Amino acid sequence: MESIWELIHYLNPKVLIDTLLGIFGNWVYVALWFIVFAETGLAVGFFLPGDSLLVVSGLFAAANKLNIILVLIAFFLGSVIGDSTGYWTGRVMGKRLFSRENSLIFKPSRVEKAHAFFEKYGPKTVILARFVPIVRTFAPMVIGAADMPYAKFLTFSIVGGLLWINSMVLAGYFLGGVIENALGVKLEDHIEKVVIVVVFLSLLPPIIEFLKHKFGKKPLESDAVES
Repeated sequence: MESIWELIHYLNPKVLIDTLLGIFGNWVYVALWFIVFAETGLAVGFFLPGDSLLVVSGLFAAANKLNIILVLIAFFLGSVIGDSTGYWTGRVMGKRLFSRENSLIFKPSRVEKAHAFFEKYGPKTVILARFVPIVRTFAPMVIGAADMPYAKFLTFSIVGGLLWINSMVLAGYFLGGVIENALGVKLEDHIEKVVIVVVFLSLLPPIIEFLKHKFGKKPLESDAVES
């Protein structure tokens, strides 16, 4: 139990970045690259901090503890290479991963549904998946298994990566100073609260979508028959 709490402690973005700076020094950007690469490209990386790490890195850059340009480059390369790694994992191993109907996650029926879904919403899905925790980890694998052309996937993966990385990091970099001046507080002393807000905002769109699907008005059966 103690080891779990210790892991949670080190997954706090502020603690994580401070630890990485202490270990790697100027090579910290390689470590940051790997974290985003693992979170977007390796199935086991779904638990790693994503949005909160980007925002807090922006705060660190604003405090001159990190170089904003190197942060943006490291995160962008990590997101694109990670996305492509997930895509090719799904493309090469997808048929085997989805070949067992008794699997809780990978089922042939889900590949067919994913294929139809991405054919209809492909580009939009690749971009929007960037902003949803956990989904961005597994989406590239499903897209690869659904046989979306790689050139098409890569194009929108780059666009999504640019939007995701820049919006999150620069939000921390610029808005952090604005909030500090407006409220007279130092956000570095309230990182935990920043993380909670970022995680809540990142989960808000899928929560709203779920509630709309769960409680939204459904067409009457008679209307469906008439149509």
